[in-house]
Amino acid sequence: MPDMRSRGALAGLACAALALGVAELVSVLTGPRTSPLVAVGGAVVDATPEPVKEFAIRTFGANDKNALLLGTGLLLAACAAVLGTLAVRRPLAGYAGLGLFGLLGAVAALTRPGAGPAAALPSLIGVVAAAGALRFTLRSDGPQWRVDRRGVLIAFGAAALAGLAGFRLARRDQPVLALPEPVSAGPAGTDMKLPELTSFVTPNDTFYRVDTALVIPRLDPGTYRLRITGMVGRPLTLTLDDLLARGLVEREITLTCVSNEVGGELAGNARWLGVPLRGLLGEARPRAGADQVVGRSADGWTAGTPLAACLDGRDALLAVGMNGTQLPPEHGFPVRMIVPGLYGYVSATKWLTELELSTFAAFDPYWVRRGWAEQAPIKTFSRIDTPRPFARPRAGLVTVAGVAWAQRRGISRVQVRADGGAWQEASLGTVGSIDTWRQWAWRWEATPGRHTLEVRAADTAGEFQPGERRAPFPDGATGWHAVVVMVSA
Repeated sequence: MPDMRSRGALAGLACAALALGVAELVSVLTGPRTSPLVAVGGAVVDATPEPVKEFAIRTFGANDKNALLLGTGLLLAACAAVLGTLAVRRPLAGYAGLGLFGLLGAVAALTRPGAGPAAALPSLIGVVAAAGALRFTLRSDGPQWRVDRRGVLIAFGAAALAGLAGFRLARRDQPVLALPEPVSAGPAGTDMKLPELTSFVTPNDTFYRVDTALVIPRLDPGTYRLRITGMVGRPLTLTLDDLLARGLVEREITLTCVSNEVGGELAGNARWLGVPLRGLLGEARPRAGADQVVGRSADGWTAGTPLAACLDGRDALLAVGMNGTQLPPEHGFPVRMIVPGLYGYVSATKWLTELELSTFAAFDPYWVRRGWAEQAPIKTFSRIDTPRPFARPRAGLVTVAGVAWAQRRGISRVQVRADGGAWQEASLGTVGSIDTWRQWAWRWEATPGRHTLEVRAADTAGEFQPGERRAPFPDGATGWHAVVVMVSA
């Protein structure tokens, strides 16, 4: 009996693997959001309480989505093993269980934003394949049922082939765009080039990523369309070629995630190439009363940006390039939105497909519906990059350095102190613009022992960031960053 239970568990795992493999293959045609794993995972993300989401971001960082998919897969595997064990004794119960899981995946896919009837196909076809595999692996032995080991191996092999085919088709090479040269470029910032200090421009491969996409949308540049709709006198539909034919500008702009904790690294500075948003919206002729621009992503995510911030002369862009190359897939290829001075959840829509002019009273975007603030200007922030927490520098002159930012206001002063003493002025790197962070450094005469270093910054109006620590929810963290070091003799 124990041997039969273990074989039943393997049969259940084989059937589940085949269901997922076939579903992933079908989802290449119906869209990545229709994958059962992605659809169920997306529903879990939407239903997860905010404190749990913040914990996941803090704990797993850029791997939070992989952790969710892995957890979902492990739970599915455990259920499949139990189902397979049950099916050896009661095959009808096994088929019923498969049907239930298929229905769950189909409902999850159908309820994703923008889903059509075809969204249910991957789950349903996958379950049909799994039911066929279960029929193939179970053999009647008189009044008993037994598991055919060859059938289990064939099911696992078919699952591997289907999954590999789906993966290869979904991961096809990204098209390479011929980006035009910018008609104008903003001032380039000067890097202080100190050891362990964050570089002034963040490389694409280390730029932070926080979004809700469990699978990165893959948009075809040839069929890409951006619609400008809603409260406009002239709705627009633009191809990617239409956007590239316009006068592109290049600007250095620092982005910050509202989930960034004091001292956190969910911020980055890049050189963005894009179309000024102000001109596009002007062509669409916003109607009286419109005060919100709703950015919609290809994966259904929404952000609500104040219309005034798109029209007041700041470098609000529809970006197509990042640090001299086209946008990487994980950062919004082919088009994303950049609005300086606002946290990303209200301004930085990736994989942008629609801009709808609306009002804040009429529509709450994704994160606002979950309790985050409607308006979210970036707060003044500063961070110590070196020395790292619990570092053990030698006594003598030690370089304390980091970055500070206050987009749309700029940084005028950075001060550092040791062990609660008098604040000391740090030297500042060259200003890139009021929309970029600024590097700073201070030479500290360190003595042996345990010390606490703190930093604070002031914007160009002379207002220092508040010292009281506050969590990111609902409109961004505040507080002085501090690190503890142990200085050796």
